[in-house]
Amino acid sequence: MSKIRKILKLYSQQRPLMSIAAQVDASRNTVKKYVSAFKASGCTFEEVNSLNDKELEDFFGKTREQAPSSRMQSMLRCFPHVDKELKRTGMTRYMLWEAYIKEFPDGYRYSQFCFYYNQWKARVNPTMHMDHKAGDKLYVDFAGEKMNLTDKDTGEIISVEVFVAILGASQLTYAEAVMSQQKEDFIAACENTLHFIGGVPAAIVPDNLKAAVTKSSRYEPTLNETFEDFAEHYGTTILPARAYRPRDKALVEGAVKILYSKVYAPLNKQTYHSLADLNAAIWEALEVHNTQFLKGRNYSRRLQFEEVERHTLTPLPVMRYQFKQHFYAKVIKNGHVNLGPDKHYYSVPYRYIGKRVKLLYSRTTVEIFSNYERIALHKRNKNPYGYTTDKEHLATTHRFKADWSPDMFLDWAASIHEDVRLYILKILDRKQHPEQAYKSCLGVLGFAKKAGNERLIVACQRALSYGIYNYKTIQTILENNMDSYEESLFADELPMPSHNNIRGDYK
Repeated sequence: MSKIRKILKLYSQQRPLMSIAAQVDASRNTVKKYVSAFKASGCTFEEVNSLNDKELEDFFGKTREQAPSSRMQSMLRCFPHVDKELKRTGMTRYMLWEAYIKEFPDGYRYSQFCFYYNQWKARVNPTMHMDHKAGDKLYVDFAGEKMNLTDKDTGEIISVEVFVAILGASQLTYAEAVMSQQKEDFIAACENTLHFIGGVPAAIVPDNLKAAVTKSSRYEPTLNETFEDFAEHYGTTILPARAYRPRDKALVEGAVKILYSKVYAPLNKQTYHSLADLNAAIWEALEVHNTQFLKGRNYSRRLQFEEVERHTLTPLPVMRYQFKQHFYAKVIKNGHVNLGPDKHYYSVPYRYIGKRVKLLYSRTTVEIFSNYERIALHKRNKNPYGYTTDKEHLATTHRFKADWSPDMFLDWAASIHEDVRLYILKILDRKQHPEQAYKSCLGVLGFAKKAGNERLIVACQRALSYGIYNYKTIQTILENNMDSYEESLFADELPMPSHNNIRGDYK
């Protein structure tokens, strides 16, 4: 407004228009425009000069605002179509300007076309500038364009996804080729990113892909359970971007576009036969990108990261995350549950028999949950149709039977008398497999409670002298008078026990 006042003041002093234009640093046409408006108003300079800035703006506002020319109107009508087409992959402003100039040969040149488009874009669809705090957010996404591998034997072209991540403050960028966008590959790529930057940011901002978000919502999105478990392991938070709102993650969208020229363009000229070779080439090109000075600045992304952001990241945990999968099954009557993919059985506390439980398994462990409570933890065993049993999970009677072993019976017998231990040892030695003699041993040792330790010791000593080792012999000795039993043996009144007619597996 001060310039307008100066123009009118000089004009009231009858200065030439050229002189006024030179003094106020304005064009002759601008001076002429304001002088014409002043003349048309019929006011004196004193009256105009008494107006404040707002009133002066209103006084000359209509003069300064001119209706757009037909040439401008034609171009403005094209901008909605231009804005829509620019969202297509590979479309550029120059291509759209060529189409525009072909339809309107007297239209604006390319530089003016871009200038007016930016003004239109800012007015129609304004954006908010975001200040990124150091160590706050890591933006992750998959590139829209895929890269290719070539099978060395068949020559088949295999398309692979490209994962891209960028830190908000330093803009340090990471990229990796993976076979798919499934949660296994997605989580592994996120983990590799954290180890690449050497720390953990406060939050990870993914897109609404299924590997990260099970159900998108503007207010409370449902996170993928495995991805949420990964975030808890690394002590970070998941903040999904709003669906169909690429500006929420504009940094990673911009990083993808940069990688198209910095990584895709040079690497697509080469042939790669394995994912490892392709990733080695990606990381080499990426290092050049991260160490290159930013345009118009005297530092690179890497330098900015080392100086500003590295120390703000949370340290990495000692153990890497183990990817976990889910499996649901019903506990069978023997107190075990079958992990279907391995066909292996794991024990749970016997009170959960008949209930449906969830198995959360990784490469090395199997966790079993019931109503969000972990009821069992086992080391993973991939032996098909095998059993992994924790004795604490069994009922008391089952637990006792699970403890059966030759050493257990021998220790039990030794606690009564050495001759009883020797007799049990003879019974175990008679059987081809120890388990065949377990019930006989249990029956013999059970007589300690029924007949007493002293009578059992004498019976075992007498049976050892006969050289007959089974449950039936001890039972017969205890049931009959020992002297009459001895007489009947030699008189053949009672058949002599032998290996052929006495069995050792009586209950």
